Amino acid sequence: MRRRFSKREVAEFYRRLSASRPIPQTELEFINPFTLLVAVVLSAQATDIGVNKATPALFDLADTPAKMAALGEERVAQLVRTIGLYRTKARNIIALSRMLIDQHGGAVPRDREALEKLPGVGRKTASVVLNVAFGEPTIAVDTHIFRVGNRTGLAPGKTPLAVEEGLEAVTPARYKHGAHHWLILHGRYVCKARKPDCPVCAVADLCRYGAKTAPAEMIAARAEAITAEPLVEAKPRRSEKPPPQPSPAGGGGRKPALKRTLPRKRGREGPTP
Repeated sequence: MRRRFSKREVAEFYRRLSASRPIPQTELEFINPFTLLVAVVLSAQATDIGVNKATPALFDLADTPAKMAALGEERVAQLVRTIGLYRTKARNIIALSRMLIDQHGGAVPRDREALEKLPGVGRKTASVVLNVAFGEPTIAVDTHIFRVGNRTGLAPGKTPLAVEEGLEAVTPARYKHGAHHWLILHGRYVCKARKPDCPVCAVADLCRYGAKTAPAEMIAARAEAITAEPLVEAKPRRSEKPPPQPSPAGGGGRKPALKRTLPRKRGREGPTP
C-alpha cells in the first residue's frame, strides 16, 4: 500500500503547480457564462482545441439562449459538425437554451442542482461552470484529473466522484479555486496517459507512481532545487544529550551536594584522681 500524502506534502504539491502556472484558467474560449456552458457541453469526449476551432462561428451568431434557440438544432449541428457526437450535442444545446429561457429567465443558474437538470449537463460540467463562471471552489474531475489523482497518490479512487471527494478533503482552502485547472493541465501536458513526462515534472519526487520515466537521481536533484522548505521536520539524534539547564538561582549548573557533618560524640569522663 502506498504511503499517503502528509498535509505538508499536499501543500508543497500545489505550491509547485501554482508556481508553474500562476494564473490558472480554462483553455476553452468563451464570452459569457452561457457560451462557457455550451463550450463545456461540446467538450465532452472531445479536446479543447477541437472545441475552440468550432465555437467562434457559433458564438458569433448566438451568444445568448434566445439566439441559440432561434438558430435551431440543424443549424447548430452544422456549425459544430467537426466535434464528436455533434448531433446529440446540438440537440442538447437547443434543449438547454429553451430551458434556460423558460425556467431561469435566460440566465445560467449559479446552482449545482439546477445546472445538472439541464440536458447534456452532468456533475463535471456543472462543476466547471460554477468554478469558471462564478468563482466557486469546485474541483471537476475529468479523465486527466482522475489519472493524476490515482497515479500520484494525491487522491486515489475507483470513480470520478471518489477522486473528487478525496481532492476536496486534502486540498488546502487557498488552492481549491485553482486546483481543477492546475491538475487538468498537469495531466494534459506532463502526467500524460501513455508516457508521463517525469523528467520535467515539478512534483515527481512527491508522486507515488512506481514506474517513473526519469532516474531517481535526476528527480532528487530537481526536488532539492525547487522545494521551498524541508517536508519532514528534523528530529534530534538519539546520541545528542540536551545541554545542562541553569538552576533557578542563576548558577551555571548543578550545585554540589552539601555533605552533612554530624557532631562527634564525646566519651564519658572518668572520676578525677
